[in-house]
Amino acid sequence: MDNKRFTLVNRIIAAVVLAASSLVYLLTIEPTASFWDCGEFIASSYKLEVGHPPGNPVFQLFARFFTMFASPENAAMAVNAMSAICSGLTIFFLYLTIVHLARRIIVREQNGTYSVASAIAVFGAGVVGAMAYCFSDTFWFSAVEAEVYAMSSLLTAMVFWAMFAWYDQADEPYANRWIVLISLLMGLSIGVHLLNLLTIPALVFIYIYRKRDRITFWQGVKYFVVSVILLAVILYGVIPLLPKLAAYVDLLFVNSFSLPFNTGAVFFMVVLLALCFWGLFRTMRSGKAMANLVLLCFTAITIGFSLFSIVIIRSSANTPTNEYQPDNPFTLIRYLAREQYGSQPLVYGQYFGAPSDEYKVKKYYTPLDGKYVKTDAPAEPVYTSSGKMLFPRMWSWEDRHVNVYLAYMGDRGKTVPGAKYKKPTFMDNLSFFFDYQMNWMYWRYFMWNFAGRQNDLHGEMSGDPFAGNWESGIGFIDRLRLGDQSEGPDYIVDSKAKNHYFMLPLILGIAGLLYQFYRDRRGCWVTFLLFIMTGIAIVIYLNQPPLQVRERDYAYAGSFYAFSIWIGLGVLALYALFNRWLKKRREISAGAAVALSLSVPIIMGCENWDDHDRSNRRTAVEMAANLLESVGENGILITHGDNDTFPLWYAQEVEEIRNDVRIVNTSLLGTDWYIDQMRSKINNSDAIKLTTPRKEYLYGTNDVVYVEDMAGGPVSAKDVMRLFNHPDMKIKLTSGKPVSCIVAKEIVVPVNKENALKYGIVDEKYADLIEDSIVLKIPENDVFITKQDFIIIDLLSNYEWDRPIHMLNLGGTLKLGLRSYLEYNGFTHKLVPIKSSTTYSSDGFYDPDNLYHLVKDVYRWDALKDDYFVDYMNLSTFSGMLPQRQMFVKVADALIEAREDEKAEEVLDMSFECVPVDKYPLDLTYLRTANELSVLDMISAYLKIGADEKADRLASAFCTELLESVKLFGKNIANYSASENLGFVRDYYFSVLDLLYTAGHDELADNLQNEFKAILEVLIGSPQ
Repeated sequence: MDNKRFTLVNRIIAAVVLAASSLVYLLTIEPTASFWDCGEFIASSYKLEVGHPPGNPVFQLFARFFTMFASPENAAMAVNAMSAICSGLTIFFLYLTIVHLARRIIVREQNGTYSVASAIAVFGAGVVGAMAYCFSDTFWFSAVEAEVYAMSSLLTAMVFWAMFAWYDQADEPYANRWIVLISLLMGLSIGVHLLNLLTIPALVFIYIYRKRDRITFWQGVKYFVVSVILLAVILYGVIPLLPKLAAYVDLLFVNSFSLPFNTGAVFFMVVLLALCFWGLFRTMRSGKAMANLVLLCFTAITIGFSLFSIVIIRSSANTPTNEYQPDNPFTLIRYLAREQYGSQPLVYGQYFGAPSDEYKVKKYYTPLDGKYVKTDAPAEPVYTSSGKMLFPRMWSWEDRHVNVYLAYMGDRGKTVPGAKYKKPTFMDNLSFFFDYQMNWMYWRYFMWNFAGRQNDLHGEMSGDPFAGNWESGIGFIDRLRLGDQSEGPDYIVDSKAKNHYFMLPLILGIAGLLYQFYRDRRGCWVTFLLFIMTGIAIVIYLNQPPLQVRERDYAYAGSFYAFSIWIGLGVLALYALFNRWLKKRREISAGAAVALSLSVPIIMGCENWDDHDRSNRRTAVEMAANLLESVGENGILITHGDNDTFPLWYAQEVEEIRNDVRIVNTSLLGTDWYIDQMRSKINNSDAIKLTTPRKEYLYGTNDVVYVEDMAGGPVSAKDVMRLFNHPDMKIKLTSGKPVSCIVAKEIVVPVNKENALKYGIVDEKYADLIEDSIVLKIPENDVFITKQDFIIIDLLSNYEWDRPIHMLNLGGTLKLGLRSYLEYNGFTHKLVPIKSSTTYSSDGFYDPDNLYHLVKDVYRWDALKDDYFVDYMNLSTFSGMLPQRQMFVKVADALIEAREDEKAEEVLDMSFECVPVDKYPLDLTYLRTANELSVLDMISAYLKIGADEKADRLASAFCTELLESVKLFGKNIANYSASENLGFVRDYYFSVLDLLYTAGHDELADNLQNEFKAILEVLIGSPQ
C-alpha cells in the first residue's frame, strides 16, 4: 500500500472514528443541566456571565455560540452537545496520534510502502486505542455534560497531535507554523483549564528528538529540567505576571491621572501587542529565525490568554452571576490565583498542627470611590520553623481531616512546642501519600478505567470494601480484595455502574507499553512523560486532603488518554506475537490481532453504556424548579452548597424559572463581591436591604465578627447594627487593634404583623399565633460569629416582613436560633413569626393544607418517575440532601395530626409513584441518610390511619431489602464498615418488628423475626 493510498484510508477511518464516537456521546448526553458545576457553566455561558475562579472565557464563548441555535429550554442540551462533539474530536486526534506512533514501529517495505498486513495492524491499533478511550469510564462521564474537561481534553489531544505533525514536516518550509499553532492553542487553553500546559515536557522531547539523533542520559535530564522550567514560566510567569503588570499600569492611570478603571490595563495590552509585532518585524528583517519563532510563540500565547479580558468586560457589566467580581485587573489577579479557595504547601511547608506565633496581613488594592485604595487582606498565619517539614502531605487543619491524619500516625510523631498535635514523621507523610493520594486518589481511578469498577458509590477512604473500589470481574482476585459480595443490595453489589473489563484493557495497555519500549524508546518516553505529567504529577501538585466531597478522576483524564495510546499499540504487540506462529500469513496475523483486540473496546462499551447513558435524566433541573416554586413571590432562598445552588442559577438564568427569587448562598455570603450583588436588583428579584458600609465587609475585614454582650439582655436588631457601625463602639483585641462588635447575644427582630399577613408569610387562619417579635440567639459560649451570620443579622434588622425568607436544611450552618421560627414547606423551611419547637429532628410549624397543596399541585415529580439510571449523585441527593420520601411522610404526619386521614393515605401512596422503590430502594443503610427512618415513619403512618394491609406490605418489603444488607455485611463481619452497618440494619429491622408487635401484627412480626434469625445464624453463628 503506497503512502497516498495509506493516507486516504487513514483519513476515512479517522472520519469514521470521529462520527462513531460523536454519535455515542450525542446519544447519551443529558438533555439538561447536571449536578455540580454544570448548571453554573451553562448559566454563565448562556448570558456570558462570570463563573467561579479561575474562569473559562474560551469555553464560555464556544458554549454561547452553541446556545445561539437553541431555545432556552434546550440551551443546556446544546452545551452538552458541544462537550460531546469536543470529545468526539478528542477521539479523532487520539486515533491519528496512535497511527503516527504505530507507523514509527512498523517496518515498511523496501520501497517505503506498507504491506497490507502492516496497514491493517496500524489502522487497527488506532481504532482499538481510540475507541477504548472513547468508552472509558472517566472520559465518557465528562463527555456528556457541560463541563470544561471535554474541551480541555480536545486541546490536549490537538497540541500533542500537532507536535507530531510538526515532527513529520520539520524539514519543510514553514513547518514551524505548527509550533505557533500549538502556542495559540495553549494560550486559548488557559481560558478552558490549565491541564493542557502539562503536555509541555512531552512536546519539548518531541522537538529535541527531531533535532538530535542521539541524546545521552544527562542531556535528557537537562532537557527535562528545561521543559519543566518552560512550564513554570507560563504557569507562574506569563499567567500571573501579565495581569499584574496591567494592574500597576492601571493603578498609575487611575490614581495619578484620574482616568476610569481599566484604562491603564487597556493601554498596557495595546502597548504589549504593539511591542510584540514590532519585535516580530525586526527579527524577521534581521533574519533571526529562532528569536522570531520564540517571540511569535509568546505573541500567540498572549493573544489566546488575552481572551480573559472578556471576564473583566462582563464583570463590569454587573451580570447576575458575577463570581469574585473581577471587574479590574487587581481583582483579576486574585481571581486567576483562586485565592478564595486557599492554597496548600507543595515541597516544604506546615503540617496540620503547626503552631503559628504571628499573623501576616498582606495589602490589596481595592476600587473605592473612583480610586484604588489599599485594604487588608485576610490574615495568614506565619508558622514556626518547627512546624514545617519537607514534602508535607498532612497539612489541612480541618477537624475531619486531622482525625484521618492521626489515624495514619498512630502513636508516632514528634512533640512540637506550642502545637496541639504531634508532628508526623517523614514516613507518616509518605504513608499517607502512597496509600491515600497515590493509591486511592489515582491508581484506584486508573483501575476503574482499565480493570473494572465496583459501583459508583462515593469512596471517601481506602479500607471500605463496599464503595467506589476497582473490581475486575475475576472472582478470586476481587474476593481477596473486597470479600464475598455475591449477595447484597443492588445499589452496592449489582449496580449498573458495576463494570467488569476482566483487566483486558490493562493487559493490552501493558503489552503496548512494553512493545513500544522495545521497538521505539523515544516514542515510549514521550508517551510516558504525558502519562506521568497528567497523572502522578497532578497528584503531587494537588496535595489533596482526605475525605474529598466527590470523586476526582476527571483530573487525570489526560493520563488515561496516554495509557490508551499503549492500548492501541498493544495491537502491534499481538501482531508481532502472531507473526511468530504464522510467519508467511501476515495478513491473517494482523486481522487476528485486530479482531482479538477489538474485544477490549467492545466489552468496555457494553459494560459502560447503561450507567453512562443520561439521555432521559432531568432530575437536577426539576429539583431546582421545585425549590424555587416552594418560595413565595419575590422571596429570598438561603442555600448552602454547590448542588443546591448551581441548578437554581441555571433554572433562573436560562429557563427563567422564578427569577423573582433571590438566591443567598451562605458559602459565598462571607465574600465582599457576593454581598455587593445582594444589594443590587437581579433579574426580577429586588435588592436586599443592608446597612453595613462596604468598607466593613471588604475581603479581609470582619471575616469574623466579635460578640461582646455589653447589654446583658435583648437588644433590637436595628440598634445592634447601629452600634456596630458607630465609630465609638469598637473594642480592642489583644493585639491592640480596634474592631466593631455585636453588643448583645439576644437580638430582637420586631414583626410587622400586617405585612406578614399581606404578603402571605402567614396564613390568615394563624394570625392569632403571630409573635410581636422573633429573638435571635447567639450561642452562649461563642465569642464571635461568622461574616455570614452577621450579614443575616443585618438583613433581618432591615426586614419589614414584606417578602418571604426560605431556607434549606433548617438554615444549615447559621447559628442564630432561627430554627425556632421555621415552617416546613416540603423542599424548604419558611421563616415565620410563629414560635415552634424546631430542632434537628423536628421541623416545627406545619400548615397541613398548604403542604398538601404543594405536594399535589405545585411540586413536579416527572423526572424522578422517568426511566433513567439513578447514579450515586441522585441517590444521595434525593435520599439525603433533599430526602423526597421523607417529605411525603412529613406531609402525611401533618395531615394525620389534622385528622385528614384520607389525604394522608393519598400522600403516602403518592410517594411510591413519585419515588419509585426500584430506583430509590427502601433500604439505603450504607449511605447513612434519613431514608430508613422515613420508611419506618411510613409504616407507622399507615398503621395510625388503619391501612394495615399497606403497612404490612411495606414492612415486608422493607425487611426483605434489609435482609439483603444483612447477607452482605454479615459475610464481611470482620470489616469495621460491615460490622457497623450490620448494627444499623439490625436496629432498623427490629424497629419494624416493634411497630408490628405494638400494632398487634404478631404473625407477620414472628415470621420476619424468624427469617432474620435464620440468616444471621447461617452467616455469623448466632443472632446476637
